[in-house]
Amino acid sequence: MTISGPAADAARTEIRAIVEDRGHAVENARRAVERLDAAFASGALVRTPVLDRMLGDLAVALERDEGQKLGGKSAEAARFILRAISRGLDGA
Repeated sequence: MTISGPAADAARTEIRAIVEDRGHAVENARRAVERLDAAFASGALVRTPVLDRMLGDLAVALERDEGQKLGGKSAEAARFILRAISRGLDGA
């Protein structure tokens, strides 16, 4: 079920802007997840099985041990998954 309307459009636009931001991919990913969670909580967007799988994959890419910095492969994975999430937003 796709949600339409101003709140859904705004959420999609904001999330896509975060994905395209020139900041560090890991930080962008965390910001995108926070914004997605807020959009799901407010009902602006709905969780889909595809988005849930992508968010699960992203969570694994962003996992770290105490004091460990993420970069390299984690950043590359985060960028790849964020682009997929951006494409999947139209179904949310």
